[in-house]
Amino acid sequence: MALFASKPEAGFASGGDLRVWDPVVRLFHWTVVAGCVLDLFVLEDGAGAHRMVGYGVATALAVRLVWGFVGARHARFRDFAPSPASIARYLKELSRGEEPRFIGHNPAGAVMMLALMGLLGAVSITGWMLTLDAYFGSDGLERLHEGLANAILVLAGLHAAAALYESWRHKENLVWSMVTGRKRA
Repeated sequence: MALFASKPEAGFASGGDLRVWDPVVRLFHWTVVAGCVLDLFVLEDGAGAHRMVGYGVATALAVRLVWGFVGARHARFRDFAPSPASIARYLKELSRGEEPRFIGHNPAGAVMMLALMGLLGAVSITGWMLTLDAYFGSDGLERLHEGLANAILVLAGLHAAAALYESWRHKENLVWSMVTGRKRA
């Protein structure tokens, strides 16, 4: 599980910050952001470019899933796998405005990340299935694919709002930390 900021942390860098998000995590994050924006708002549904971007996101997801087992500390699933008790405790503290600051994922952020990864996998699989002869033109599968993509959009909006709230609450720019990989110690 993620550690509270007050606990000692390996990987200190100059200036009192920590290297938290490694390049694989950051590349995955921004690849998914760009891919979702392109496929949801720019590219024509089902067109070749839409499919290629989808395959790119699916590849990034596959790499990230492997990285969740072999990657750097805060990238590993075991570092932030939330228990029901830790989620309940965090949400209770959050509702009182007393939530602790985490160096890695907080329990709610971990649930969001896992949910988004699950949806990305489901969208990737249903998108690929739509290219197969057996499912080509399947209205039901197409509606499922679009519904899952819209669910990603909703959760991504909640994720962004939560990151902005937590940035304000803990006086730390979390969006920038996903660019640089560093967070305040």
